[in-house]
Amino acid sequence: MPDIHHSININASPDAVRALVSTPDGLRQWWAEDVEPQADGAISLGFFDRATIYRLRSLDDRDSRVAWRCETGKEWEGTDLVFALQPQGPGVVLDFKHANWRDETPYFTSCNTTWGGLMFRIKGAAEGRRPGPLFQKNSIAY
Repeated sequence: MPDIHHSININASPDAVRALVSTPDGLRQWWAEDVEPQADGAISLGFFDRATIYRLRSLDDRDSRVAWRCETGKEWEGTDLVFALQPQGPGVVLDFKHANWRDETPYFTSCNTTWGGLMFRIKGAAEGRRPGPLFQKNSIAY
C-alpha cells in the first residue's frame, strides 16, 4: 500500500502544532474552511462547496502523535492521516503520513502535491503568519 510522506521543521512549540492538526478550529486555519464537528465525535471537511466531503475519526491523540481515519471518499476511505511531532531545539519536526492508500493513482499523486503545500500552511499558521485555509467554502474544483 502506498503512503504519502512529508516532513517539515517548524519554529513553534509542539503544543502549537498539535492544536493545528487535532482540532476543528486548528484544521480551519490551514486546510479547509468548512470543518464541522459531528455528534458522534467525528469531523467532516467539505471541499468544493461540499461536492466532496471527507469524514475523519480520531484514532490517536497524544502529545507526540495525532492520527485520523478517513471514513469516506472513493480513494480516501480507510486511509490514515498521521501527524508525528518530534521536538527539536526550540521547535518541532512534523512528520506526516497519509497512509494505507489502495493504489498509486493519478489522484494519489495530486494529493501528494497538495499535502506538500499544506505542510507549508501548517508551518505558517504555527509560526504566526496566518496563511488561512487552502480550501475555502465556495472554492471550485480544478
